Amino acid sequence: MAAEPTVRPDDAARPSTSSRRPQAKKAAKKAAKRPAASAAAASGPRFENGPLAVVDVEDDGQVVAYCVGGLVLEVPARSLPALVDWTLKEAGLGQPKLSGPGKDADPLLVLTEAACERYGLPVTLTEQERLTGRLPDGHKVIKQLTRADWKLTKRGFGPWARIYRPAQGSERSCVQLCIPSWHALDARHWGHAAQLPPADLARLLGSYAARVMTPRGSTAVTGLELMTALHPPTRASAPDATGRRHSEHNPDSLGKDPVDPAPCEVPDGHPLLADLPRFYRRTPAEVLAEEVFDWARPLTDAECTKRFLVGIDVNMAFAAGANSLVVGLGAPTRVRRPEFDPKLPGSWLVDLSHVDLSRVKAGKEWVELDAGLLPSPFTPSGERPAGPAWYETRTVAYAVELGYDVTPLEAYVRYENGRYLDAWYHRLRDAYMATMDDLGVPADLPPEEFLQAMDGYKERDPELAVLVSAIKATVKGGIGKLRERPRGGGWKPGQPWPALKRPTWRPDIRAAVISRTRINMHRKIVRHAAFTGQYPVAILSDCAVYASDGPSPLDFLPYRDGKPLPGGWRLGVSPGMVKHEGTQTVLWGEGVREQFGAPELNLARYIKTGEVTNVDDGE
Repeated sequence: MAAEPTVRPDDAARPSTSSRRPQAKKAAKKAAKRPAASAAAASGPRFENGPLAVVDVEDDGQVVAYCVGGLVLEVPARSLPALVDWTLKEAGLGQPKLSGPGKDADPLLVLTEAACERYGLPVTLTEQERLTGRLPDGHKVIKQLTRADWKLTKRGFGPWARIYRPAQGSERSCVQLCIPSWHALDARHWGHAAQLPPADLARLLGSYAARVMTPRGSTAVTGLELMTALHPPTRASAPDATGRRHSEHNPDSLGKDPVDPAPCEVPDGHPLLADLPRFYRRTPAEVLAEEVFDWARPLTDAECTKRFLVGIDVNMAFAAGANSLVVGLGAPTRVRRPEFDPKLPGSWLVDLSHVDLSRVKAGKEWVELDAGLLPSPFTPSGERPAGPAWYETRTVAYAVELGYDVTPLEAYVRYENGRYLDAWYHRLRDAYMATMDDLGVPADLPPEEFLQAMDGYKERDPELAVLVSAIKATVKGGIGKLRERPRGGGWKPGQPWPALKRPTWRPDIRAAVISRTRINMHRKIVRHAAFTGQYPVAILSDCAVYASDGPSPLDFLPYRDGKPLPGGWRLGVSPGMVKHEGTQTVLWGEGVREQFGAPELNLARYIKTGEVTNVDDGE
């Protein structure tokens, strides 16, 4: 039976309130009033107290659990094993499954420093423990769990620990812990979340759980887990002759077993490359190198006469690249001398060096461009390819779109395919858009109003701004996890590479998303150049920098009567649309390039703040 919640700061359940921390009361009241997911609405009657709780200790020694919506539960557990038992039997915590064949999310407990001390855990990890990412197996708390028949996953007891007993039928007995003081909430993505009062932290993580899913680890881990939660590998079959159901493959999922990639798709150090000589560098004809742009060029004389450099940044670029993207679901098939099929995901060995950007198709018309001011769309560096190389389907299809014939020499194609990332994209898009709307940046604003709404939006609610950051990191990190590499770089014979055992270790899917993201960007650049004669001076990932007479994107984007150039850049909050990244002067750009002796320093890297440091490291 679920624990009876106590709503504070009313605190009618306990007669004495004089020793309670007033800041905790204020935080609870604040959390209840601000936008956040309702525990009951988000979780239903089975998980009536929401997906998670932040466990803290009050000044009088009472352990309490702050839940979403301002609920506070009194925790009777005196040890960590007892806390796990209480969570599963009484706390009413958890989250319903995100798809029909999926599984309910395990309850998440976030332990404050005071809670760590109460339950015998160190407040911080030693340097050695941080290196290993876990407590030593002989720690007293781990011994307590073992005596109580609780188990830990192979990752051990780290910042994101999973404590479980083997499932009995369909019933799971598992609780996840998050320990912020052990750096569970990476400040690069979660900002100041680890320093929030318990009630505010519960609100923040509860909103993330309601809009994305209950965190399963880092934002990258959660991004990957979300894919599986939305497309579980198995489902229950139709009843057989005896009326029994069986587990069967779930269509449009990656299945429960990993598949081997093509040799060209694996990163350096993969076991498939174990026979290569040490320090061997693969050529473009041996490796699929689909990465984002990192390109820049010197300014022209005409551009030097302008006053400003203006950066525009694509919102949720990788999410937009995943939208409606057909990717391989199964293993690749090798084909010699194939005929190119733009609808067939895979990797193609083809020579695209003949594609001339000085004359390309933009839509149905041929247009003349200054190829010297454009990056090649076929390499991350923007350099024109010199011969045959491996490309993902979307890259080869873009060469055809530009008006050029292609003749692949070889391919690894995936006949079993589908829109695996569609539900993932829609959930993360909706989470991002809803949070931006909460911050005063709704969809479909006119361009001028959009720029005004974006100005200082993070200061309106710093915690919701952190939520936006975490959602974006979930997108980017989830795509990166598709080609996760072992710690310390490459693989050595005999060294474990656990990620390879996952069905979601799919470098081909990562390549497809990045290829489409880069091509989407190049298509807009070409369209803009054909219409305006303006070319970017630098591109880094999803940011492009243009020389402009004025400091605003509206000073160079060709809006007419509030409408953007069809197929070009468009200001707005939706994924794939752009926002203002930053503005600096042309004198600043030329000055830093001269200062560091780097005429092609990528100014997109520094356009946001204008601060240029560690040029050698950055470049």
